[in-house]
Amino acid sequence: MQALLASIGIALPIFIVSGLYRAIFRYSGWPALLAVTKAILVYGLAYATIFTAIGMHGVPRTIGLIQPILLLLAVGASRALATFWLGGMYRSHLQRARLPKVLIYGAGSAGRELATAMVNSHEMQAIGFLDDDIRLQGNVLNGLPIYSPDDVAALVESLGVSHVLLAIPSATRKRRNEILNGMLDAKVSVRTLPTLIDLAQGRVSTTDVHELEIEDLLGRDPVTPNHILLGKNVRGKVVLITGAGGSIGSELCRQIVMQVPHTLLLVEQSEFALYEMHQELLAKLVLEGLSGVKLVPLLASVQDEERMREVMLTWRPHTVYHAAAYKHVPLVEHNPAEGIKNNVFGTYTTAKAAIDAGASDFVLISTDKAVRPTNIMGASKRLAEMVLQALSAEVDEGKSGKRGTQLSMVRFGNVLGSSGSVVPKFRQQIKDGGPITLTHPDITRYFMTIPEAAQLVIQAGAMAKGGDVFVLDMGEPVRIVDLARRMAELSGLTIQDECNPDGDIAINITGLRPGEKLYEELLIGDNPQATSHPRIMRARESFLPLRELEEKLQALRMALEINDVGVMRQLLAQLVSGYSPSGDIVDWVHLENGNEGDGFGEAAGRRLPASPR
Repeated sequence: MQALLASIGIALPIFIVSGLYRAIFRYSGWPALLAVTKAILVYGLAYATIFTAIGMHGVPRTIGLIQPILLLLAVGASRALATFWLGGMYRSHLQRARLPKVLIYGAGSAGRELATAMVNSHEMQAIGFLDDDIRLQGNVLNGLPIYSPDDVAALVESLGVSHVLLAIPSATRKRRNEILNGMLDAKVSVRTLPTLIDLAQGRVSTTDVHELEIEDLLGRDPVTPNHILLGKNVRGKVVLITGAGGSIGSELCRQIVMQVPHTLLLVEQSEFALYEMHQELLAKLVLEGLSGVKLVPLLASVQDEERMREVMLTWRPHTVYHAAAYKHVPLVEHNPAEGIKNNVFGTYTTAKAAIDAGASDFVLISTDKAVRPTNIMGASKRLAEMVLQALSAEVDEGKSGKRGTQLSMVRFGNVLGSSGSVVPKFRQQIKDGGPITLTHPDITRYFMTIPEAAQLVIQAGAMAKGGDVFVLDMGEPVRIVDLARRMAELSGLTIQDECNPDGDIAINITGLRPGEKLYEELLIGDNPQATSHPRIMRARESFLPLRELEEKLQALRMALEINDVGVMRQLLAQLVSGYSPSGDIVDWVHLENGNEGDGFGEAAGRRLPASPR
């Protein structure tokens, strides 16, 4: 009884003075526990002095040492229990247990930092690592076991794993592709961290984890650019880019501004696209400290001869990159006259203005759809190439007596992330639970990232000698149905088909759209020549002399004036080798005027009067 009364009499005043009874239990943390410890230490000294040092009759001296320790444990435990219960920690623990379980592929520094960042994540919880290094397998890292990648399927089944996060930023695309192939049968969603370059500015966090990009599935690494070629035609020079707000045009702007031109002229007919690009580049100049670069945003249509001539003569650009074009195959097929005006005559107008202004180099961004085209868009782009080839023959050194404008064109396939890319569409359809829509099971396409394509365009233009048709090596073509399957399977879903009627998501075939081809090609002939760059080839392809071509173009212009789609297609077939329209005329105006079903060789029914100019 003496020990009990003494304990109460000593403890209460000390605890009151220490403020322990003013603390709110549910929000108590380490500071509160430290305060309890300090109070118990003071109490313990006093209590031990009385019962151990001095001693009291009938009370063992060890009580003075044991009781303060027991009191510390009792008070500390009661506070911790109150914090756990009243503070909702038990609820958060239960909620965390319900979070999706993930495995981190890669037990390196990036993987460790990601696991640390996920400790407080409210989106998912890491339950282990995967690593190829057999020396690490079976060990524990930061409290998480390290497994073999060969056991993924079993781990998904036994541990309820829903995601695998690739934390191997230093791996090549080929290596990533091999890893992804190993995940296909595991029925697990795969996400990835950015590359080392993307992580260079900061530490790894859960916000860095993103969906797989298509380039992760291609398995081809970009070639390091030749910085001499990148800067040859742009550094310290006046550069003009048409279509500066488009997919390729905007990336050309980003790449070229880093080469520090004297002036960069942004030509774009879309006010909003031009404003966005201009603001982005202004911010980039400030961030990179490139105050010496002058940006000039210019609203203009490449079809406006007076405006383009005025712009060219005012700034007299050294290099022109002509990226402005209508490139969406079905839309151009439904609006053929506008597609031809913009792609063919817009190129002619811009090239003539550049030549008259004394531009040193003119580079046209072309497309693989220009090879044996089945649609208006492809035929118009091939005709634009022929325009440049014919103009180049007129302005070459042999005829003018001096170096004229070097006109060239760069031909490549689909770029990833463009406005018409199929990848974002597939990703959204997968997220919505399907079905994935595909126009044809055998359709194939070439793919390249926008930054790589833009860099190769700049480098190819720097190698031009006049009239060159450059073709970019885009690797192997990809079957779109295989791409759709891989995207679905790497999202943890199974494909619903005849072999698996209970699959998670179906692939619906909708049929080819107007003008759409099954296969794309990059060469008309079979005689490509190598260049000094491993990814750039030079093609030799025939064209008409300028005088003969201009006569045909004048006839084409007349057909455009009255929207005679049948005649347009006839003239394109005469001009463009291999052009074979794939179906009936589908021009909206033509159809609205009651001319449905007209074939390739027929004129566009009722003649519309030419509009005043």
